[in-house]
Amino acid sequence: MPIVKVNVKWSGKKFDNIELDTDESPELFKSQIYSQTGVPPERQKIMVKGGMLKDTTDLNKLGLKNGQTLMMMGTAGELPKAPEKPTQFIEDMTDAEKAEALEIPAGLENLGNTCYMNSTLQCLRVMPELHTALDKYEGGLANVDNRGNLTASLRNLFKDLGRNSEGFPPLVFWQMLRQVFPQFSQTGQGGAPMQQDAEECWSELVSVLKAKLPKDDTTGHNFIEQYMTGEIQSELKCVEAPEEEKVITQEPFSKLSCHISKDTNYMGTGIKESLTEEIEKNSPTLDRTAKYERVSRVSRLPQYLPIQFIRFFWKPQERIRAKILRRVKFPLNFDATELCTPELQNKYSKAKLKLKELDDNKEQKRREEKRRKIDQEIAGASGGSSSTDMDTSEDKVDWSEFLDPELLKDVGGNPTGQYELCAVLTHVGRSADSGHYIGWVKKGEDEWHKFDDDKVSVVKDADIERLDGGGDWHTAYIVLYRAKRLE
Repeated sequence: MPIVKVNVKWSGKKFDNIELDTDESPELFKSQIYSQTGVPPERQKIMVKGGMLKDTTDLNKLGLKNGQTLMMMGTAGELPKAPEKPTQFIEDMTDAEKAEALEIPAGLENLGNTCYMNSTLQCLRVMPELHTALDKYEGGLANVDNRGNLTASLRNLFKDLGRNSEGFPPLVFWQMLRQVFPQFSQTGQGGAPMQQDAEECWSELVSVLKAKLPKDDTTGHNFIEQYMTGEIQSELKCVEAPEEEKVITQEPFSKLSCHISKDTNYMGTGIKESLTEEIEKNSPTLDRTAKYERVSRVSRLPQYLPIQFIRFFWKPQERIRAKILRRVKFPLNFDATELCTPELQNKYSKAKLKLKELDDNKEQKRREEKRRKIDQEIAGASGGSSSTDMDTSEDKVDWSEFLDPELLKDVGGNPTGQYELCAVLTHVGRSADSGHYIGWVKKGEDEWHKFDDDKVSVVKDADIERLDGGGDWHTAYIVLYRAKRLE
């Protein structure tokens, strides 16, 4: 390279042997001077042959020679300070330092085939309202009420996880869980704990919290009843006697099921199939056993909606719960209004249309921003300039115009019927009683935490979308949706 060593005289001081590459732009040379003098490049006035050194000057045409002295004028700013701590690279960090730098939460140590429990706890932990409800629980760990002890141990465990950044052993909680539900104490050869079903752990734990969490003074219901419990309206009619009076019932639900048949490709389709069933029962009008059809629709959607994929079935010959590997896609954003009664759909109609309008506008702005960046790159490559500005202003929406008043009063309900995915519990393996469970929890826009017991890492939306099954990769078993937040 055509490098010459020059001297720079400035403010009575002389800086010798500054390397100047004549093939580079003057900006690089000015940056070198800045590092020694503290004079920012934009303030430097360097005298060269023909006048002042400009950023567009061809240094090769100046005829500079080794030892030549250049005069400079300009006012120094504050010299850049060295960082208080030396730069540390990710690959040189310990696991604890990585967790702190990347804001990675604590995982849970595997106590011996306890991944079913660890993944369940990490998924439930995504709900801040559950933390609030647990903090209000005043019970301890030494009561005769084992279910109360389990609730207190969950409260303490969540607090411990919040104070730690490394893997934490959930020993007390595991002990309490086995006291309340002895099936989780089963051991195999050599006395090692046996793998258990994560869905069973999820359901049993939710049932305990429903019984033990304190009730809200205003509503008379606790967190599980308000935020995780919906209502189903079922209509039972006799297929063989259409004139027979229909029977309409209401019942609560804590999760929806997605049945998987040979034709099921999407979660919504599988849920709809599970809401329609044929049964046989005695008909009072026909005075014999007849075919009935029960069609169910959701009459209340909760803030948090768990959906279970019915992936396991009993194989009597092998005496195992085998797994359905079929790929079933689930969305990152879920419109649950199609599962609702006509009355509830009508209440959601205005909010649904408004949210769609906002999503369309956001997508349009995203495309315009992408197009603007491409235009800027083209303009920069050709030496031109682009002055197109992105309009990022958004009008605040007065949601009272679009939300049904009754739904607004329902604390813990979903006022729009629209959800976003916030947690996924997956299973890898061919049987519910073997394999491995992992929890995947949303942190923010296109950012998730993968909880593989005490190993926690950051993944993207694209990684979550790969959890839809179709092979021996991690497959969604339970997905947890939360009501879409209104901006």
